Amino acid sequence: MSTFQDFDLSKQLHYAIEDLGFTTPTPIQEESFSVIRSGKDVVGIAQTGTGKTFAYMLPLLRDLKFSKQVNPRILVLVPTRELVVQVVEQIELFAKYINVRTVGVYGGVNMNTQAQSLQQGADIIVATPGRLYDLVLSRALQLKAIKKLVIDEVDVMLDLGFRFQITNILELLPEHRQNIMFSATMTDDVSVLIDDFFTAPHTISIAVSGTPLDNISQTCYAVQNFYTKVNLLKHLLKDKETYSKVLVFISNKRIADRLFDCLKPEFGEESCVIHSNKTQNYRLRSINQFNEGMNRILIATDVMARGLDLEMITHVFNFNTPNYPENYMHRIGRTGRAEAKGNSILLYTAKEKEYKEAIETLMKYEIPQLEFPEEVSISNELAPEEQTRIREINNPSKTTGLAPGFHEKKEKNKKTNQGGSYRREIAKKYKKPKTRGDKNYNKRNKKRK
Repeated sequence: MSTFQDFDLSKQLHYAIEDLGFTTPTPIQEESFSVIRSGKDVVGIAQTGTGKTFAYMLPLLRDLKFSKQVNPRILVLVPTRELVVQVVEQIELFAKYINVRTVGVYGGVNMNTQAQSLQQGADIIVATPGRLYDLVLSRALQLKAIKKLVIDEVDVMLDLGFRFQITNILELLPEHRQNIMFSATMTDDVSVLIDDFFTAPHTISIAVSGTPLDNISQTCYAVQNFYTKVNLLKHLLKDKETYSKVLVFISNKRIADRLFDCLKPEFGEESCVIHSNKTQNYRLRSINQFNEGMNRILIATDVMARGLDLEMITHVFNFNTPNYPENYMHRIGRTGRAEAKGNSILLYTAKEKEYKEAIETLMKYEIPQLEFPEEVSISNELAPEEQTRIREINNPSKTTGLAPGFHEKKEKNKKTNQGGSYRREIAKKYKKPKTRGDKNYNKRNKKRK
């Protein structure tokens, strides 16, 4: 078995690796090192949690020469703001003893501040596609010196609607560059992107897409509805020793907030929620508090499912069953990282059964089902999305059977906009014309006076 000592690295990189406590490279790190250093275009496919960031950054840092130039030479594209922050932190740890300037740019914060940071000069820029494209259009950033392009989790970017920005960024980059792409899954959209912009790429496939990690124990429960899922989750989370650090995945922001409200009375400050509607500071604070153990339960949408290195998660709950099987793989990959043992629990309703079966087909593995605990009460209350919608035959867009949507306005909402009080007083005093600029009206008024 090879070690990092066998790699052709500088002393400074060896010192940084020793400080991080790494001794043995993962398969993706071992196979990528020499290929990336050769300058070929690379497509890496590996299971989540196998150290893909280190796999592409180690060879890039090895060959990055000192320079005082302002424009960056390495561009790393990632799908989310949190990943930008994480990758920048990791690069700074890897380059602890090397003089490397790394700048992270992402949306949700002041663009002028980021533009000022870039004007100071950078060797590596880590960015989300949207904000990078905005900075390029505003001429705050030039990409003419980019020699290496890394696209991390490209399938997520395409899912999030970044196709336009990615395509335009790729066309703005110098023609002679090295393209590196890493992901846990390979989709048809990704294949099209590779065909259009990559030149004879070398593919490194460490694991087949959808292969479950051996160190993650998977189980599932058949549950009747949303609020019964809530009761089951509360019942399990009472065991604080077993469920000491839990990540709960939800399909969308609205349901995430609803689940958070359901858990808050019982678990209070132990729980927190994160999704794209939360401010950037709130999202980063929630992640930090969860990592530091201040919060035991983190409720998240799939924006968190990719790439984030959350430490020592004991259990991942799929509160809803994802309708794309690959998303399940990325969700459960948040636990069992770096060869640690992890646990995944899937909660599915009768309507979600087909999604569960699709996941099992992808993995070629049947998830063991546990008996529903007798002490957990089954709720008859239905969430809004579970309620029956009766559609009229001749008006399919109109739904009935839900709570009435029309009611009398409250007294405060019956008021009409009369303009500001100052404006009204001035109008009374100076008798402003009814029509602005109506000179005849003004003349008539003067004659009468």
